[in-house]
Amino acid sequence: MPTLRLSLRACLCAFAGAALLAAHAPQARAADAWPSRTIHFVIPFTAGGANDMLGRAAAEGAARVLGQSIVVDNKPGSGTVVGTAFVARSAPDGYTFLISSAGVVSNGMIRTVPYQDDQLVPVAMIGLAPSVVVVPASSPYHTLKEFVQASRESPRGFHWSTAGVGSTPHFVQGWLATEYGAKLDLVPYKSGAESITAVLSAQVDATSEASIVVLPYIKEGKLRALADTWTQRISAYPDLPTAAEQGFPAVQIAHWAGVHAPAGTPPEILDKMAAAIDTAMKDPATAARLKGMGIEPIGGTRASFAKFIDEERARLGAVVKATGMKAE
Repeated sequence: MPTLRLSLRACLCAFAGAALLAAHAPQARAADAWPSRTIHFVIPFTAGGANDMLGRAAAEGAARVLGQSIVVDNKPGSGTVVGTAFVARSAPDGYTFLISSAGVVSNGMIRTVPYQDDQLVPVAMIGLAPSVVVVPASSPYHTLKEFVQASRESPRGFHWSTAGVGSTPHFVQGWLATEYGAKLDLVPYKSGAESITAVLSAQVDATSEASIVVLPYIKEGKLRALADTWTQRISAYPDLPTAAEQGFPAVQIAHWAGVHAPAGTPPEILDKMAAAIDTAMKDPATAARLKGMGIEPIGGTRASFAKFIDEERARLGAVVKATGMKAE
């Protein structure tokens, strides 16, 4: 009788183990077979901007590496919330990814969004376009240090245009004002294009915008660059000092693009996509093309991108708290 009980127990354990393996087998097979159909990259911006260009470069390169087509879907709206929410609600099967930006970190800090931060997981960094502080060509200022000092001494301060609440120039203004005492009056516009137009026509004193947007104007003599707000000089414009080099180390931001996936996407798939993005960004022809436009290709691992996201969240969160930044 004891032998019979032991045998029965062994059979039940074996059955339970087999059932557990069977439950995980479809997911494992799906991860092994991935990608077996078209992948979608959702870009929460309109076509033509820095994030769109980075997303398309990543899609093109990753498609070659993975041997599967990647379709780009532009879903702009509500400061990237529309496209981000779409991906957050998508099936975690490895066929829908978000081309993410700083908004995936900061939107929940300054406005109510229809998703939770943990509904998306970081996959890989694509690259970034450093933000450049620019003034009209007729401006008397040639460095960020001169500009900030003059704003302090001005009775009214200076007008600083932004692309709206929570945009990159809004964060740059926040750092300059709270960390370094710059007197900068915010002038919000609906888009980065309108913000830059205001500087070109000298309706405002300054703003900051992605290198890929402003470099053509700078080279044509229509705008003057005061500083690059990233940690390194721009490959396409190495003569421009960073804000840190001029004594403003807290000012650190770029128009970056990465890849996020719906939470629950199998880790094996995330690893494969991260490796494909990294390979694409390290392709010499792709890197040269992006750098020529003012974009710095990055790539890297899932771990390095997750670390970047954590640091970005802490850095931007401090500005939101110091300025009381909130969407209306």
